[in-house]
Amino acid sequence: MTPRQRSLLAAAGTGIQVGLALVASRFVVAQLGPFSLAWLRYAIGIFFLLPFLLAMPRPRFARGDLLPIAVLGVIQFGLLIALLNFALARIPAGLTALLFATFPLQAMVMAAAMKLERLGLASAAGATLGLIGVALALGERLMLAQDQAADWLGIAAALAAGGCGALCAILYRPYLQRYPTLPVGAVAMAAAALALLPPALIEGMPAALPALAAEHWGAVLFIALASGAGYPMWLYALRHAPATQASMFQSLSPITAAILGALILGEAVSPGAIAGLAVVVLGLWLALWTRPPVQAQALPTPSTSGTNRTGNNVSL
Repeated sequence: MTPRQRSLLAAAGTGIQVGLALVASRFVVAQLGPFSLAWLRYAIGIFFLLPFLLAMPRPRFARGDLLPIAVLGVIQFGLLIALLNFALARIPAGLTALLFATFPLQAMVMAAAMKLERLGLASAAGATLGLIGVALALGERLMLAQDQAADWLGIAAALAAGGCGALCAILYRPYLQRYPTLPVGAVAMAAAALALLPPALIEGMPAALPALAAEHWGAVLFIALASGAGYPMWLYALRHAPATQASMFQSLSPITAAILGALILGEAVSPGAIAGLAVVVLGLWLALWTRPPVQAQALPTPSTSGTNRTGNNVSL
């Protein structure tokens, strides 16, 4: 199996993991709040990764690389997850995952706008179909007068989370070419945990933790362990495949979330949501099964002085 095939397999696993985590987050977010759940997710996730980090050679990060990796981590782990949790507190897990699945479509547009990849005809058609699918899924809600403002805040948060993921997928690549994926993920997760701690404390996390039932603790641990395993897989995918190709597999997240949301949480799956999901998946399939995107130019990268280039041969 080639590195690219392994990377796409890792991306597919990440897409399923995102859908599972969305359903579990929907189950527990009301008891904790979005910031508290996000902090626990990555604080526990880092603890899970610690033995693997200690067992591998530690790369020497260039001083100029640590801050950008940390900022990307705050966006990817902090802002993105907080936005998703905010959305999950207001709209169903399946709809949240469907809106978040615009992530690869947003990545395609961003990469083309930044002149990093050329947006071909098939990719453009796939992006258009994806947007039509989202419109179909939201159409019924647009027609219902009883929808509340909280629903639209949730919809906007889910779309913004997809935009955060798309931007990070594009900007991570230079650092993943120079450092092993696991240390990059650990630095990013640690930065996000530090950034999330103050809002989690303000949100009332210390008082909420003792009141959590056993099943809610089980959901928190599942989310944290899934994230600890899933994020290095995602970085591995971004390291060996173009961001727009790897992110296509996020289309698996709404399928997973819609099925499990209906089976476990009893959420209704409307005909419009099913039609929208089918069109989104069709658009992503059309864009995926074309030639890999042509790289127009590489992202400018900081000085690599002090970088441990031998660490680049380490995968996960």
